[in-house]
Amino acid sequence: MAHYTIVSMPGDGIGKTVLPESIKVLNKAGFDADYVHADIGWNFWCSEGNALPDRTVKLLEQHKLGLFGAITSKPKWDADAELDPQLKGKGLVYYSPIVTMRQKFALDLCVRPCRSFPGNPLNFVRKGLAGGFEEPVVDVVIFRQGTEGSYAGVEWTDPPQNVREAFATHPRFKGFAAAKGKDLAISTRIVTRDATRRLIREAFEYAKNFGYKSVTVAEKPNVLRETSGMIEAEAKLMAKDYPGIALWSVNIDAIMMWLTKNPEEYGVFVCENLFGDILSDAFAGLVGGLGFAASGNIGAQYAVFEPSHGSAPKYEKLSPSIVNPIAMILSAAMLCDHVGEREKGDRIRGAVAEVVKEGKVRCYDMMRLPGGPKVFEKGACTTQQMTEAILAKL
Repeated sequence: MAHYTIVSMPGDGIGKTVLPESIKVLNKAGFDADYVHADIGWNFWCSEGNALPDRTVKLLEQHKLGLFGAITSKPKWDADAELDPQLKGKGLVYYSPIVTMRQKFALDLCVRPCRSFPGNPLNFVRKGLAGGFEEPVVDVVIFRQGTEGSYAGVEWTDPPQNVREAFATHPRFKGFAAAKGKDLAISTRIVTRDATRRLIREAFEYAKNFGYKSVTVAEKPNVLRETSGMIEAEAKLMAKDYPGIALWSVNIDAIMMWLTKNPEEYGVFVCENLFGDILSDAFAGLVGGLGFAASGNIGAQYAVFEPSHGSAPKYEKLSPSIVNPIAMILSAAMLCDHVGEREKGDRIRGAVAEVVKEGKVRCYDMMRLPGGPKVFEKGACTTQQMTEAILAKL
């Protein structure tokens, strides 16, 4: 059994609450690792002008594996306003540390499983054709491109003249040519063939290894003809190497409708960065919400695992804590899978499934309660009580 060193990055808000809970579960499952704390998040932007400090980058370069809690990100004007006065006027620009991390470490695969647990009161339910209600089994995995697409970060407000001139070479830009610079914002959507091929290949390999019958491209090639068109074209070529797996292509807007009509028909998805972000949150809503939404950012050499939820700062200081740690715990299980300890990952998921099915211990979100300290009066468990229940099953 291997021994690992994991870079532990709690981040902001409830990230500092849920990440330690996942480490408890990893330890109980027999995952042999040391955990090295690393700084990341909004406080370090405000005090140092860098939300992903160089010391954290060096730790990731050394150990190559990370667990990440959550990040607070704010718009440009808020970021500038909250920067330490001594750092203002030095040309510092806030960038999301998780986006920066993905690009710096080539974490080009963002893998987001959305699986329903029997007994979860938040699971999607629909009317049955013969009357009554039915609860379809949702088991999809979204492969989202992590370093390119709409999140590539190549954008301008008041673009420089050479950028305007470059865009002016496209006939479609004519309608925007009269806009004054300060009134013009441009954001690019960048897709490269090599990264697209890797994304699609990994999606097909995952489908083959885990028994999924289909890979679905969720893009918009009828409008985004070049970028979505490249993704769809490469998927069609790649599908020839996997004759036992069906390739479907559904427009991203259409799948947002179909996923609430027949979510059980889908398996593995392939999407550009922004579309995958939206689609994974939509599917997460069918399996319990962001409290159950795990994800992994995976590259050829590095990998960082995180829940899909945000930092929820309004809940950070509630004592005892009310937040659901399951998304973070399931992200830790994905880390086990990634390093070849799938048996431990399966045990963790199995323990979560038992607790959810039993229904004796439920966080406030599982009881459809508005968040706040009064949830305990209505029977909600604390963050730590949910972890303890999972540990007991392990």
